[in-house]
Parts: sequence; structure tokens; C-alpha cells
Amino acid sequence: MSETKTKTDQICVKTKALLFDMDGVLISSIGSVVRCWQRWCEMYGVPNPDSFEVPHGTRAVDIVRMLKPEFDEAQVAEGLRVIEEMEIEDTADLTVLPGVKSLLEGLPPECWVIVTSATRRLLLGRLAAAGLPIPERFISGDMVVRGKPDPEPYMRGAELLGFPPGECVVVEDAPSGVGAGVAAGCRVLGVLGTHDASGLHEAKWIVTSLEEVAVTVVGDELELRFSPELGS
Repeated sequence: MSETKTKTDQICVKTKALLFDMDGVLISSIGSVVRCWQRWCEMYGVPNPDSFEVPHGTRAVDIVRMLKPEFDEAQVAEGLRVIEEMEIEDTADLTVLPGVKSLLEGLPPECWVIVTSATRRLLLGRLAAAGLPIPERFISGDMVVRGKPDPEPYMRGAELLGFPPGECVVVEDAPSGVGAGVAAGCRVLGVLGTHDASGLHEAKWIVTSLEEVAVTVVGDELELRFSPELGS
């Protein structure tokens, strides 16, 4: 991959593939996430359920284990099933984020993948509810042994597409996902929304939204042009 600057202070980045997080990057489901986890906390007797702050970008199974460390594996699985059903059913205020639909529709299917902490069922349910294209390949939270910030998800995503991580750009909105992308050996484009710029400081570049990112297919590469909020 290469990076150049244009006369208009835009950056031009060439890459083989894009590895997208889902929630906070492609769609916003934060309302559903907060409502469902607070209901879950109330159901399972977690203290102060109405004030529980969801650790964005963390797999549901890891949140269940964090909230109920006394659970055995069967109880963890049941707790995961409950929150998954809640989130699949709650799509009232789910929205597609600016610039996403046209960007995804213009990408060759072999050049992008979704790498999310959501389960496979939740990923498919949210994309369908949002009316976004279903990628040919994806890595969901239940397909990996270790979730973000471990590099496994993004290493697996690059492997699915057949490229070394260093030839891929990760697009993330959460510190755990940015850390996972960096640890995997990818360059990371941070997107503001669920976190401010200070929370995404490990990202190579940061943009306000994907509406600011133009992607062109040039031969067997993707060419990204954008004006970063900050970065090197």
C-alpha cells in the first residue's frame, strides 16, 4: 500500500482491501444496544441496570462473562441467547450511517469484508433491517476464539480475502477495534461517532464519517481519498 498527499490536503491511500467494523461504522444501533443490555441487566440482577454503560466494540459473550463471572458455560450460552434475541428484535431506531450505502455498493465483493463483535445472526439481522448488501465474506464474534482488542478477528478477515494484513485498511469506531486492527498489522482509519478522537488515537487517520471518503477501483487496488481529522 502507498500514501500520497494531494494539493488540496487530501490523502490518497492505496490498499488491496477494506475490513469494516459494523456497529458505529456502517450502521448505528446504539439505542437498541443500550436498551437491550439494560433490560438484560435487570433480568439477571445486575446492580444499577439503568446506568450500565455498554463497552462498545466488545463481544456480547465477553460482556456476559464480565457481568456474571459466576456463570458456567451453559449459563453464559443462555445469557448470550437472550441478549441476541433482544437485539435482533429491537431495530426501532437502527440507521445507516452517512455515505455507507453508496460506498459499499461500489466496492467489488472480493475487496471488502465485515469484521464485527456481533454474532452471525445479529450481523445478518441488522444488515437486512438496514437494507445494506450482505458481504460474501464476514467474521462475526462467534467465529473467533478471542474477540477485539485481540488481533484474531482482523487477521482472520484479511485471510478470508487472501491478503496480508499489511495490505488491508481497517475501518473502526471503537478503541478496542482500532487496537485489534493495529495489532493485526493493518493501517486503521478511525471514524468518529461512538468515541471522540482521543479515544481513537491509535488510528493512522480519523474522519468524521465515511461520507468524506471516496473510494475508486484502480486495477487490482482500491484508492481512498479523504481529508483526515488528524493522523500521520
